[in-house]
Amino acid sequence: MAELELVDVVVVGLGVGGEEVAERLAEAGLSVVGIERDLVGGECPYWGCIPSKMMIRAGNALAEARRVDGLAGTAQVQPDWAPVAKRIREEATDTWDDTVAAERFTSKGGRLVRGSGRFDGPGRVRAGDQVFQARHGVVLGTGSRPSVPPIDGLADTPYWTNHQAIEVEQLPESLLVLGGGAIGLELAQVFARFGVRVTVVEAFDRVLAVEEPEASDVAAAALRADGVEIHTGVRAERVEHDGARFTLHGGGGVEFTGDRLLVVTGRKAHLEELGLDTIGVDANQRYLPVDDRLHVTDQVWAVGDLTGEGAFTHIAMYQAGIVIADVLARARQAEAGADASGTSSVVGGAMGASSSLAASGSSGSAGTVPRADYRALPRVTFTDPEIGAVGLTERQARERGINVQVGFTKLSSSTRGWIHQVGDDGFIKLVADADQGVLIGATSVGPSGGEVLSALVVAVHAAVPLSQLRHMIYAYPTFHRAIESALRDLS
Repeated sequence: MAELELVDVVVVGLGVGGEEVAERLAEAGLSVVGIERDLVGGECPYWGCIPSKMMIRAGNALAEARRVDGLAGTAQVQPDWAPVAKRIREEATDTWDDTVAAERFTSKGGRLVRGSGRFDGPGRVRAGDQVFQARHGVVLGTGSRPSVPPIDGLADTPYWTNHQAIEVEQLPESLLVLGGGAIGLELAQVFARFGVRVTVVEAFDRVLAVEEPEASDVAAAALRADGVEIHTGVRAERVEHDGARFTLHGGGGVEFTGDRLLVVTGRKAHLEELGLDTIGVDANQRYLPVDDRLHVTDQVWAVGDLTGEGAFTHIAMYQAGIVIADVLARARQAEAGADASGTSSVVGGAMGASSSLAASGSSGSAGTVPRADYRALPRVTFTDPEIGAVGLTERQARERGINVQVGFTKLSSSTRGWIHQVGDDGFIKLVADADQGVLIGATSVGPSGGEVLSALVVAVHAAVPLSQLRHMIYAYPTFHRAIESALRDLS
C-alpha cells in the first residue's frame, strides 16, 4: 500500500498549459508535483507548432525563390529536406529529448514524476506506486491525441500521424493526406513544395470546413498551384497496404494510392484514463466541461485541449494564466485563515509572489481572478497564404439570429497587394452585428494573414465601435490597410 504524500498542487500532464501552471505555481513557492508520461512541453514543441512552422518556413522560402521569375529576373531552386530535418531534430526538439524543459521545471522548485496520473478520490492522484493528496487542488492538462477513424483495414497499416510526418528524415515520393483541416493542409503544402506528389482526401464538401467558404477557396487554389490534388466530399471506406504502398478506397468506388498515408482527421481527449469517476465526473464525454475559471469541480481545474475550446497553444496558455491566478488567490485565502488560527502553512513563499502578481493585475482576491472569454479566439492556418480568423463566421452569426452585416475586399485590390503582385492572393472579410455596431468576427487571408489578424482580434475583443474603426488611421501602403476597404464595403 503506497503511503499518501501531502503536497499543495498536483498537475497531471505537462503540455504547454500544464507546464506553465506547474512552473509558475512552483516559482511562487507552492509545493507542486507535475506528472508527465511523455515529454515535458507536450505536443507543441516536439510534434506541433514549432517544428511544423520550421517546415513551413522552409517551404515558403522555396516558393518565394520560385516567384523571382517575373519580379526580379530568374531563379532555379533545388529542394533539399536534409537541413530541414536537421533543424527540427537539433534545434527544435533536441532529438525529442525534454531534458531542458524538465530541468526548467525542477529548477523552479517543482517535482517531476514520470508516468500516468489518475484520480484515486477527491484531491488524490496516483502515479504508479506513488499517491499524492493535494491541499489546494489538482490541475489537468493531459491534452489530446490524434483521433484515428475506424476505417476498415487502417489500424493494421503503418499509417502516419503528425508525429511521423514531423520526424521524417527522408521524404516519400508520394503522400496521401486523409483530412483537409488546418494540419492536413499545412503539411500537404510543405511536402508538395519539396517535390512530394500529394493527394488530399476530405469527407466534407470543402477543405477548412470550419472557416469561411472564401478561405476554403483560396486555400484549395493555393495548394493546387503547388501541385496538390484535392478531393472533397469523399468518405474513406477502406485502407490497404501491400508492404510498399497504400490504397485508400472511398465511396463511389474511387481509390487513391501513395507511398505513405498521413491521417489528420482531428484529435481526441482521452478522459477515460483519468479516473474521473472517483471524483464524481462523467468520463464518457468528448471534452471536460469547465466554468469560466476553468473549474471541473471545486478544486479541480483543466486547461488546454481537454476543455474543448480549441487545440491551440495560445488557448492553453491563456487558460493557464486564469488557473494560476485562481490557485494563488485560494492559497492566499487559506494562508490568511491559517494565520488567524495560529496554524502554520506549507504555502511559504507563495504569499509574497501572489501579492506581486496581484499588484500586476494577474491575480488577487477570488473576485478579481480573470474569467475566460472566448469571443475573440484567434486561429491561424499557416498555409501560404496564411489564413487568420477570429470570432464568428458569417454562417455562425446568422445561425445565432444576429442581424449580420458583411464587408469584403480582395487583398489584390489594395495598394500593397498590387505591389506584392505574385503571391498576393487573399482578402479581408468582416462580420458585424448591425444592431450593436461592432465586429463579431473577421477573416484575414494573405501573405501576412496571421499578423494582420491582430488588429481584428483587438476590435472583436474590445467591441470597438465600427464608427471608431472607420475613423482610425491605417498606415500606407500595408496589407492591414485593406481593413479600411472592407469597412467601407460593410457600410
